[in-house]
Amino acid sequence: MTLSNRQFTSVGRSEFIAVEENVKLHVIDLGEGPTVVLIHGWPLSNAMYEYQYQFLVAKGYRVIGITLRGFGKSDKPFGPYNYDIFAEDIKIVLETLNVEDALLGGFSMGGAISIHFAAKYSGAHINKLALFGAAAPIWSEAEAVNGLIDLSVTNRPQLLENFGKIFGASETAISAPLAGWLGGINFEASFYATTQCLIALRDEDLREDLGKINVPTAIFHGTKDIICGFHLAEQMHAGISDSYIVKFENSGHALFIEELEKFNSELLAFLAK
Repeated sequence: MTLSNRQFTSVGRSEFIAVEENVKLHVIDLGEGPTVVLIHGWPLSNAMYEYQYQFLVAKGYRVIGITLRGFGKSDKPFGPYNYDIFAEDIKIVLETLNVEDALLGGFSMGGAISIHFAAKYSGAHINKLALFGAAAPIWSEAEAVNGLIDLSVTNRPQLLENFGKIFGASETAISAPLAGWLGGINFEASFYATTQCLIALRDEDLREDLGKINVPTAIFHGTKDIICGFHLAEQMHAGISDSYIVKFENSGHALFIEELEKFNSELLAFLAK
């Protein structure tokens, strides 16, 4: 059989989308039906949502996972890494894919970026927002983040090991195979983007953005989250008018795998509303 007469099985969706000259983002685009767009956290990639993609496709949804520049299989250019740049990149991807009326979900830094996207573009392309352990409206004390930045430029493996130890509700909350899987994803990130995004996490302030959110919003948050404390969920709920909190009582920051079944079922319930 030659290529010219082969029966193609692909639906023609590209895995890479250009957002500017010399910068392409890796995109997972699976399924048919209403659209769910997922944005990963620092320093992960769209691979983190593996167990959401399979679940949602089986439930009749189209799922799109976007890897931000600097991470995973996306290009890793020199230049600025901030919430404005990331939001602009997401906008171009959604325009390219003709996405409308989607649920936009973001984890950790991806949650903060999703908030900024929804505020910056007045809810364009989306009709719902889901925030998973979001690092917003202000992530942490600057002095504490400066220590992480210093470690990122001197011993990134140690930084990621330390981060992994507090990712779950306890050091043993995430199984060794899953922890190894997540660690492998983290090391795909550009060292430069890893550091620059810590600076963005330290410096970005989304308090004014919260009041600009004009779509229904679900806030998923682990009550045992050390990285993004539960007080952040309460602040987001207070600032976003049409929002509600889903507590994950047995989760730290890794609620998407620590309470996988609940996470997926609550996301499905929000989609159905």
